[in-house]
Parts: sequence; C-alpha cells; structure tokens
Amino acid sequence: MKTPNFAGDAEKRRRQLLESVPVAFLLTDVHSKIIYANRQTEYLFGYKQSELIGERIRLLFLKEDLIYFLTNILYLTLYKEGFEGEALLRQKDGKHIFVHLYTMSFKEEGEVFLAFTIQEIQRLKKLEQESLESEHWASIGRMVEEIAHQVRNPIASIGGYALRLQKASADSRKRQTYLNQILEETNRLDALVQRVEEYVQVPRPIFGREQVEEVVASAIEPLSRDFGKNGISFSIEAKGLDEDGYLFIDRALVVKAVSHVVQNSIQAILERSRANSKQAVRVSLLDDGETVRVSVSDKGPGISKRNLQYVFEPFFSTRPDHVGLGLTLVRRIMWEHGGKTRVESHLGKGTTVTLYFPKDRRRKVRRELISPEATGRGD
Repeated sequence: MKTPNFAGDAEKRRRQLLESVPVAFLLTDVHSKIIYANRQTEYLFGYKQSELIGERIRLLFLKEDLIYFLTNILYLTLYKEGFEGEALLRQKDGKHIFVHLYTMSFKEEGEVFLAFTIQEIQRLKKLEQESLESEHWASIGRMVEEIAHQVRNPIASIGGYALRLQKASADSRKRQTYLNQILEETNRLDALVQRVEEYVQVPRPIFGREQVEEVVASAIEPLSRDFGKNGISFSIEAKGLDEDGYLFIDRALVVKAVSHVVQNSIQAILERSRANSKQAVRVSLLDDGETVRVSVSDKGPGISKRNLQYVFEPFFSTRPDHVGLGLTLVRRIMWEHGGKTRVESHLGKGTTVTLYFPKDRRRKVRRELISPEATGRGD
C-alpha cells in the first residue's frame, strides 16, 4: 500500500501546512490503518506520531462504538460523502474527549485514502461562545441606544402633562385626562424596564431530560385559560414527534420562550376586529432526526417583507404600545440551547415562528448499522 507522495517542494509545503493547522489530521489507507498523523494529533490524544503509524483508527474510538458508530463512519467515508458530527473518542491515558469529526476519502495514483479531521469541542465551544458574547455585547450596545430613545418619549410626555396639570383648574376635565396620560406613560416605562431586566438576566441553562410536548403544553395552559374567553382556541399537534419526544433542555427557559411566541400570536389575532373560525393558535411539533421543531402559527395580519428582517432587533415592534423585546429574548434562549429561531410571515395570511432544538447526540448512526454493506468495516 502506497502513502501519499510528500516528495518535492510542493509536497513538503503540503506537509508543513498539515503540521501547522490547529486541528488533528490523520490519513489512513482503505483498511483504516493510520499512515500519517500531524503534531496536533499528538497534543490531542497523547500518542507520539510513531505510536500511531501502522495502528488502526479504531485505537481512538470507545469500545462500545466499534460495532456500529465506527463501522458506519468508515462506510460513509468510503462510499458516500463522508461523515461530519460529534464523537466521543479515547486518549492514550484512557480519558474521553468530545470532538467534532469530519471525514472524507480521496484517490491518489490509483490508491484510496481516508482523511480524518478532528477538533476538540471545548475549543469550538469557546470560539462559539466568544462569537456569541461579541454579538451579545453588540446587541446590548444597540439596546442601550434604543433605551435612551424609548425612555425619552414617555419622560417628555410625563413632563409635559405635569406642566399642564399645574396650569389646569382643580375641577377641569383636562386635569383627569392629563393624569391618565401620566399613568399610561409610567406603566409603559415600567414595562420597558421589566423587559430589559428579563433579557439581561437570562441565566445559563440548567439542562434536564424533559418531555417536549408536556413542556409546550405547560407554557400554553395559562394563556389558554386567560384568552380562551376571547374566542381564541389553542391546539398542539405532536404526531410529528419520533421516539419518546424527550429533549435535554432548561424547562423554565423553554417555557418562557414558547410563552413569548404564543403571546405574539395572541396579540396578532386580537388585532383583527372580526371574529371568525381562524381565531386559533396552532402549535406543531416535528422531529426531523437532527432537531425537534416547535412551530407556533396564527392567522393574524402578518408581517411585511420590509419589517421581517428586523423582528429580532431589540425594541422593534409594529405595535406602538409594545416594548419589542419578546423575539429578541426568544432568540437569546435558543442560542443558549444551541438552537435557532425562524420566522415566516405573509401580509394578510399570518405568521409562523419555529424554534429548532438539537436532539440527543446519540443518533441512529451510533445505534445501528445504516447499511448491510457497512458490516465489518470497523473491525
């Protein structure tokens, strides 16, 4: 079995590049025997390069993953487009390390080689966290600017009406009108402060194994009780859930996120003056194998294309009496869960907000052979 040709200046530069990249990189032959490992592989797994050369890639995998997981990875690498995902691998001292694994195969001079690129999840998470924190602080900066703008308006109103009160007679009807306006603007300021505190004080998630349908139902129940009298109906469609429907999530934060999304749908429905059969909030749950989606749909007035791009911005709202931090908070909670949020809307047709939660990491590729042809690949 040949190894890729590293002779010549061009190939030396290729080797230097592989040695310098900050990820572990291994090459194996078609039988998964290691023929090259860069220095980062040494740092990550504790083996010297000389100890790895000639060994099978199975040396780095957990014993319980040899039958299915490694076998499937080798099959996907050889016959499909490769594998990309998270894996728990084994260091020389027996300790486990959580990594992101990417594999591919290629041909050189008629020989097939397998390439394994491995990056420590902790490092990836640190980079991701730095990115999120950067965006978080940028968002807070925009929020502070908007707070200044939002606070000035009610303060100006309160000051103006207070001056008018000084000039109004004691029995004047205008006096009561001014007092009502002052109270309204004071309540608006109070709501603004509460929403800002809610956003800034989102705690780090404490993950637990939760049944997602039950969590969603607990978020909707109090809203259904309060707004059912307004003729709004609520439904949960969970037929799209696979297996047992459990997720590792922070229950309290997810309840808060779902509640905010449902409240937006309620407010959108209430904007429509006529009562009809479309006064309903529909929640559907779907499992696509990689994520669990929680979609909240309404038949409200919808959001224009021009405004749709701003729905996650702090304080953006098409309703003047709303603070506009609900979806900003929802997106923050989904970030903390490694998920994402998507909004689809059409004027006159309604809006759907979907929360995407990543599933348990032990997917099918780790539990069973994905093809009969994969048998024996991990031996």
